[in-house]
Amino acid sequence: MSIADTTISPVAPAVPVINSAPEVATVLLVEDDRAMRRYLEVILHRAGYTVIAVADGLEAMKAALSSAVDLVVTDAIMPHLSGYELCRFLRRHPKLVHLPIVLMSGIDQADSTCPAAPADIRLTKPVRAEDLVKCLAGLSASRQT
Repeated sequence: MSIADTTISPVAPAVPVINSAPEVATVLLVEDDRAMRRYLEVILHRAGYTVIAVADGLEAMKAALSSAVDLVVTDAIMPHLSGYELCRFLRRHPKLVHLPIVLMSGIDQADSTCPAAPADIRLTKPVRAEDLVKCLAGLSASRQT
């Protein structure tokens, strides 16, 4: 049998695929170190998140007020407005109080000089990609229930 003798049958119509995954969440990523911000942005994109990346807390305040954000990942120490101050702002704003917050810090959480911040989760830098994605998945799941 040659290729010329082969009959091609029409392809059956595609069955619509129902996406059972939750809607794509938007993460506000706040990190002043450009290389770290890009690294985290790539991790979050690969995990399926839409990312709004900004360089400091002041930009983050503006983005949180003007964009639909589902989760916040912020560095603790930044110029203009620290991650601690950003957390306090988000917790006091009536439209943003519900946002889950992950605070990343180079300061060990057990250190008594580490200021308290109203974050849902605190991660010590360097943050492992798996840990961040797992935290965000848990926060997203608990927010939907």
